[in-house]
Amino acid sequence: MILDKVLPPTWHNPTNASKYNLVVLGAGPAGITAARQAAGLGAKVALIERKFIGGVSLNVGCVPSKAIIRTARLYAEMGAAKILGAQVPADVVVDFQAIMERMRRLRTRLSQADSAQRLSEAGIDVYFGEASFTTPNTVEVAGKTLRFRKALVATGARALVQPLPGLDAAGFLTNENVFNLTERPRQLLVMGGGPLGCELAQAFCRFGSHVIIVQNDPMFLPKEERDAAHILSDALARDGVDVRLNTAVVGVRLDGTEKVAELVSAGEKSSVHVDEILVATGRTPNVENLNLEVANVQFNTKNGILVNDFLQTSNRNIYAAGDVCMEHKFTHAAEASAGAAVTNALVFGRRRLSKLQIPWCTYTDPEIAHVGLYVAEARALGIPVTTYTILMHDVDRAVTDGEEDGFVKIHVRQGTDRILGASVVARHAGEMIDGVSLAITSGIGLQALAKVIHTYPTQTAAIKMAADAFDRARRSSLLKFLSRGWLRLQRRIGYGGRR
Repeated sequence: MILDKVLPPTWHNPTNASKYNLVVLGAGPAGITAARQAAGLGAKVALIERKFIGGVSLNVGCVPSKAIIRTARLYAEMGAAKILGAQVPADVVVDFQAIMERMRRLRTRLSQADSAQRLSEAGIDVYFGEASFTTPNTVEVAGKTLRFRKALVATGARALVQPLPGLDAAGFLTNENVFNLTERPRQLLVMGGGPLGCELAQAFCRFGSHVIIVQNDPMFLPKEERDAAHILSDALARDGVDVRLNTAVVGVRLDGTEKVAELVSAGEKSSVHVDEILVATGRTPNVENLNLEVANVQFNTKNGILVNDFLQTSNRNIYAAGDVCMEHKFTHAAEASAGAAVTNALVFGRRRLSKLQIPWCTYTDPEIAHVGLYVAEARALGIPVTTYTILMHDVDRAVTDGEEDGFVKIHVRQGTDRILGASVVARHAGEMIDGVSLAITSGIGLQALAKVIHTYPTQTAAIKMAADAFDRARRSSLLKFLSRGWLRLQRRIGYGGRR
């Protein structure tokens, strides 16, 4: 049972130490990473969690969503079996209860790695309860006062739900309760075209729900490249999602057992009747009830805790990491920032937040992944950019897999092979982007990537193909330069010894 790992019913908080080297508030990915790293350095560490060990990622985020996305992809593949020359019975039945039970089994299994018991065995004092600062160097939890030399706030973020007439009365889902469903909604409205909204809209549509996705903006994933967002929009429509862009939900009411959402698009009003409404309009940092003012820690409710480039707050003995202070709210970003914060706090490190090269991926089908600068960002900084693009329908393995939608784009500083950023749209984009992320972090240029031998056939060959395109362009430029020089020399000396 997962509660035995993430919130043991018989757990007793430890006897607190006289003083801790590090007190960590929040036992999500950032908090666990920080506590384990600090304990590994020999520090006396306290880890405080108000709810469940593992935080959003394990309990209501990455783990459960990716589990059901995998099953949704399988159903989609069965539906497209004829394209691949296979035959599947036409009456394939979606067992939603089995899908959700599998997700919960996997969540329980993965909870074992960082259970309360295992963290305690690693030398970490694990406390359950609401934490709040009582002075700039003390925290209270469950009636106990913990004194610290350094503290790290890693309390994460939660679903952002904007006030909307009738929504509370009608009831709604967020990532925090959608995975508790035991019956598949026949009609589902998804509010928000960010990563979570797009991922779950596609998954539930593939399970057989009639899904309507509403997005205020003219395109999904507004921060991504426009052609990437267009591919995603087309993919959702092909799956059967009812896509409503440039559309806002202005009110909700109940009509018997159904929820009725009032929509406005280009001044035109309409309404949709659904069983459930999933709100996926963003996330907001958890900064309430921590008494941060008492600790002299500056924050605001929109951006969370304010930190410098070393993840240090306005109280030089208190640091922050993860979703509570970062724009990029990803598990891997939280873990990376936590590692940097602990190094800076305990061993006089100077690791900078701005130096972390953070890739990300939206796990739709196809996936959309990115790392580094976008072209618009580079141009805003006055950096000239050259882009090398490979379409996935030119990649042999993508063709044989029947996964031709998408592209690889690698941006370099004009006149050099220095990689500034990359975007990948492909079935396995999340896996593919890591190679480019490694290259950027290690200072490896695109010319060097052209020398890497890839196994054939793979979809990651698209990255080498982009590197090869750069190499051909470079060689072509060099050859043209040399040939012009040679011809100019010929004109000077004449041909055949004659002037």
